[in-house]
Amino acid sequence: MPGPGAKAKRPKPKSANSSSIASTSGSNVKTAEYQSLIDDVAGTVGWGLTVAFLCDYFALPDLSKRSGLKKVFANFETIYQRIDKVYVAHQDNWKLVGGIICIYTKMCADSILRNRLFQKGLLAKIMPLLDMAECRSLALRLLTTITHHGGMEVRQDISRQTPRLLRVLQEFPDDLVGAELVISTLAHALGAAINVEETPTASDAKLLNIPLLLRVVTGIMRKPDCSIQLLHHGMELLTHPSLHFWKECKAYPPVVDFYVACLRTGDLSVRCAALGALMRLEGLSAESDQRFNDPHKLMAAAQNGFPGHLTDILMDYGPMNCEMTLTLRSTADNQRIFMKCAQDHDLYALGIGLVEIILRNEFSVGDGYFQFQNEQTGQMEIADVGLPFKKWGDALPHCAKAIRARRPEGAEDMADVLDMKFYIMRSRVGEAVAMARKSIQRNPKFPYFYYVITLGKNLEDGLRSSKKGLKCKKITPFVRFGLMHRAVEIAGNLGVCRLQEASTGDRKWEEGIAFLASAMEDAKSYVAEAPPDARHMKNVLYWYICLTITMKGTEMSLDLHELQDALRKLKAADEFSTILGTIPPKTQLRMTQQNIIQRYDTPGVKEWRTIVARFDNTSLSDIPEPLLSPEKVEDDLAAWLDEMHLDHNNAHSHPETCSHPRISLNTVELYRCSWCGNPSAVLRKCSGCGKTRYCDNGCQKMHWADHKVVCKT
Repeated sequence: MPGPGAKAKRPKPKSANSSSIASTSGSNVKTAEYQSLIDDVAGTVGWGLTVAFLCDYFALPDLSKRSGLKKVFANFETIYQRIDKVYVAHQDNWKLVGGIICIYTKMCADSILRNRLFQKGLLAKIMPLLDMAECRSLALRLLTTITHHGGMEVRQDISRQTPRLLRVLQEFPDDLVGAELVISTLAHALGAAINVEETPTASDAKLLNIPLLLRVVTGIMRKPDCSIQLLHHGMELLTHPSLHFWKECKAYPPVVDFYVACLRTGDLSVRCAALGALMRLEGLSAESDQRFNDPHKLMAAAQNGFPGHLTDILMDYGPMNCEMTLTLRSTADNQRIFMKCAQDHDLYALGIGLVEIILRNEFSVGDGYFQFQNEQTGQMEIADVGLPFKKWGDALPHCAKAIRARRPEGAEDMADVLDMKFYIMRSRVGEAVAMARKSIQRNPKFPYFYYVITLGKNLEDGLRSSKKGLKCKKITPFVRFGLMHRAVEIAGNLGVCRLQEASTGDRKWEEGIAFLASAMEDAKSYVAEAPPDARHMKNVLYWYICLTITMKGTEMSLDLHELQDALRKLKAADEFSTILGTIPPKTQLRMTQQNIIQRYDTPGVKEWRTIVARFDNTSLSDIPEPLLSPEKVEDDLAAWLDEMHLDHNNAHSHPETCSHPRISLNTVELYRCSWCGNPSAVLRKCSGCGKTRYCDNGCQKMHWADHKVVCKT
């Protein structure tokens, strides 16, 4: 039986080219045969039997099978014209029109058919049903089905119907079944319309009416009888506007309170989605982060000294290991070895000294030059001391050449370090990264090469390199903490981006959470081990605070006493930054962290907690399909619209249905390399045991000494 529900009264058979279907051009023409059809449809009870009858009447193949949809595709124009003639002739018959639209909606399970139907004006046929009391629920169900199956353009088309859909919510505030369908539709449609990089146009922004949407949706979600499905889709819908409509979101505090309240649910997926919304909320209004330190202010601060409590912090860590001390020491050493080179012209010795400084500190090679005072003008001028360079930064490639010529042990590694640093200083990072890749092929155990790759544009490669570099045994503190900082920053950003791009429950979603889990681990290590005055300490602490709250969820206390040590470190890091001449900028991460901390236990957030607590023990994959109507026949129709039989095994499949599975940190371990811990969705399994996973052959080779016993067992 091609249609849903119980078997309907079958009409007299009609061939596909039956001449009995009149070729009419207007809705006023009604043949006797059409009148018979109307009478038969009027005798059906419920949408399920109506659709089943019409499928038989139009001699349609089984639309629940892919083979059936293929037959429709092969004869699309003939089948469409046959159905549409009846539709056009009887647009005032709500039951006949509704049944036909159901058939069209079922065809939307096939993406090509869906696009052709939309080109034929399917959406324009559905929307008038909202004004028919008998068809309103059906129209909402059809829109929900289409947005689940729909592609980007289809969902964007449906998003332009937002004003009409919001009006349904306002006109029927007590219809929670209808509200669930509207919010589900809008969640998927608006995601395609505004969850993109491009800023919506002014006309689109006006059409979407985000301020009204936020008020109406949050109002419905506060109703005690709303379903868990409505809450999940409401949560998804409310997170979409946080980037391009951040002003509207901030102007309506309940929605921001909702984001923060979701950080205490028991569902990790919900918490991560809330964190992404909170970060996007600050994305377009944030200040840029600092990139360089002022050496003059650093020296002035060192001469003037620090307040007692900051001095105690530096002493507890070990003053010789603090970043300021290492920077000042590197500056002095840099000047010393260049002055010596001016006397002996030994580029080889200069290069050896520079390599040691480069691996010790980020601001290792100053771009100064030799100077002398002009006796006539009294001005300082650049001196030519007989070296093949004037600016000190230009000495690096010459020193690299001298080292390669002398060929000491590790010559190629040291020379490559100098060349890479030169490229970085001259903003030629792409060339530095390309050289680092080649250098790793020669020596995969040199950590600085991995650090250079983390500075490139390819974030996935950068994260993979940071994790591999951290596994190297001979590594300086600067390179180690540099790799750790990059691992936090890249994994955190990738995680938030993956969550924004993905649909809840798909592979990208799980990969995104794996990125965030990795970022939290490295942030925890950095905060515990890096110098308290480290330039990146503030940023890593922002990540650590946000991710700890997100990953632990309900385990966190309401007063956040677990984070008091981190907050004290952040206060100290702010003070160090200010003394060194950089007032902490209002970056995206800083504002997100402050927003969470300041709101975490406020009255507005507390009001939401009872509601979002419903996420704790259920996810959409844990509960049965919702009863969308008290009428069993309408439930059958809903099941038929979602049903698809795979022809090769006749199994049921719902590839496009909305799934919100519960994800745990144990789940995301499947996305971590067994050797370096890099999170990725494209790991390779060990061919021996089939359990361990690796980024590539390099990771598998490095892990083999430890893994071979387990693998053989």
